[in-house]
Amino acid sequence: MTKPKLPPPPPTYQAFSQRFPDIARAWDLLGEAGRRGPLEDRTQRLVKLALAIGVRSEGATHSAVRKALAAGASAEEIYQVVALAASTIGLPGAAAAFTWVEDVLKTS
Repeated sequence: MTKPKLPPPPPTYQAFSQRFPDIARAWDLLGEAGRRGPLEDRTQRLVKLALAIGVRSEGATHSAVRKALAAGASAEEIYQVVALAASTIGLPGAAAAFTWVEDVLKTS
């Protein structure tokens, strides 16, 4: 199975990683360990999108949308994650997440 081509990390992350390479390596190891398991990459990326929305992180949501798209998720699947979030985080939070998702989908 080929790995999907992910978008490059944002410049801020790249600068942080250059300044703190040990922290960046530890972060990468955590990500690799979490990906080991029965869920396929597309599903993992949709779960991570849900988590980003749940913690109400705009930057993480942008990243999660880009990575979900790269893993083969459709816009409709991504919108469903936003819709599912509404009953958990409430309408105002889901509406904010919708705008963050739209930021990425409109430029993709």
